[in-house]
Amino acid sequence: MAVSDNIRAALLIMVSMTAFTVNDALMKLASGGLPFFQQIFLRGCLITGGLFVLAWSMGHLRYRTTPQDRKLTALRTAAEAVGTVFFLTALYSMPLANLSAILQALPLTVTLAAALFFGEAVGWRRIAAIVVGFVGVTIIIRPGMDGFTVYSLYGLAAVAAVTLRDLAARKLSSTIPSTRVALAAAIGVTVLSGLGSVVLQERWVVPSLGEGALITGAALCLMAGYTAAVAGMRGGDIGFVAPFRYTSLLVALILGLVLFNEWPDRLTMIGAGIVVATGLFTLYRERASRQTAALSAKGLRPR
Repeated sequence: MAVSDNIRAALLIMVSMTAFTVNDALMKLASGGLPFFQQIFLRGCLITGGLFVLAWSMGHLRYRTTPQDRKLTALRTAAEAVGTVFFLTALYSMPLANLSAILQALPLTVTLAAALFFGEAVGWRRIAAIVVGFVGVTIIIRPGMDGFTVYSLYGLAAVAAVTLRDLAARKLSSTIPSTRVALAAAIGVTVLSGLGSVVLQERWVVPSLGEGALITGAALCLMAGYTAAVAGMRGGDIGFVAPFRYTSLLVALILGLVLFNEWPDRLTMIGAGIVVATGLFTLYRERASRQTAALSAKGLRPR
């Protein structure tokens, strides 16, 4: 039986989200014996090398970018690098599933930021969903309560950085190869981690065989996740495919329990449920709005 483009794309997105989350778990496992920035630098070198080979083999290195795309790529790269530092700082000091739950607010923050900075139309339903979703995030991090840690703020900073990254990506030309954008981001993360290591005067150590395997596995997972994500988002309807990004939370729950003996408490689960529900509703309303706009452009009325 033939598989539809949307189903195939959804499966690819699920694979990409699983790969990204496994990368997070592997980096967390490797964090005990290596300096912080050294670990990021080593992974960055592996990813940069892999993406360079991929971009070269596809002929994407010969693509000439416009000045506008260069500026947007630089902005996206800076946001990616800063977001990586914030995210991994939080990851090494808080449960994997808790941090993943905070990251599920991204559809809400991107929608709100697009309305504020790009003037994109956002109806009252999506505004209400965003407000409720932020209440869910507050329940997860619980400022001023016993469950609160400063590392939750690093998680929120990572959300802000990734939101900026995604906004910059929205304005990139559709013709620029994704591998070029990803390669620039990998280089940016690697350079920033190298500078951070020098500034903090980290004393590098030779990775053990196990640590080297974990970092290599993390790099391979990131590359696989990137490849599957690009194929998934280009192969199906975005409105259908996007909700499957929440696979990452389920995988984070499983990996957190199996690898780190972590399980979120009841309040965190409630907050995560609110964030996911409002995120799904926001994606649904965005899809409905696009369909209405498309029908209106054709002189038709939505049913």
